[in-house]
Amino acid sequence: MSSEDVATSALIQRSSSLAASVYDAIFGQLMSLKIAPGSRIPVDNLVRQLSVSQTPIREALGRLEGEGLVVKTHLIGYSAAPQITRRRFDELYELRLLLEPDSAARAAIAMDETRLAALREAAGVMGRREGTDERIRYSTFARQDAVFHDRIMEFAGNKLIRETLNHQHTHFHIFRLMFHSRVTEEALDEHEALLAAFAAGDACAADKAMREHIEHSRDRLVLAFD
Repeated sequence: MSSEDVATSALIQRSSSLAASVYDAIFGQLMSLKIAPGSRIPVDNLVRQLSVSQTPIREALGRLEGEGLVVKTHLIGYSAAPQITRRRFDELYELRLLLEPDSAARAAIAMDETRLAALREAAGVMGRREGTDERIRYSTFARQDAVFHDRIMEFAGNKLIRETLNHQHTHFHIFRLMFHSRVTEEALDEHEALLAAFAAGDACAADKAMREHIEHSRDRLVLAFD
């Protein structure tokens, strides 16, 4: 590889790393409610705050728009997606209770060591006490929770169910309802129960653990509407 190729490669890596860092920073602010649902997101403010150019910020906002967390309005600019309504919240949990427990049972039947290792990594249990910044821990777990549930749906083998749940961006919207350590700590305990069921290949236990996890998540977060 020539010196020019090496320089180009390093530039691409730095650019990719910067874009990811900017995305993580804005994502964290959205998840922890530092950027409130429905509020404007001035690009110039982020430029000053993050000390970067507009390009990685606009790239990050475009990615967040694709995830349903940011809305772009013609001639106005970017804003955080509005908070989901109570009706939407109830509908999302009804959908999850219809689809995810049975999918967890199917995933347990199809489980092997490679898949179990992937779920353990995604569950967030191993690093649950790491870090002291609650906002970072909260946004990190929001991402992990989405990946954990998506991998379960992947291993269950029904592509349509997986795509349906992904399209709703369920986890990101519900995590924006309430910034509280209880949301993560109790969910991690429930992830451990799911992992135990998967490790045993126990379909009934996986169904039960997923149902309880979703019901408890609903009960924790419904308080945001009081």
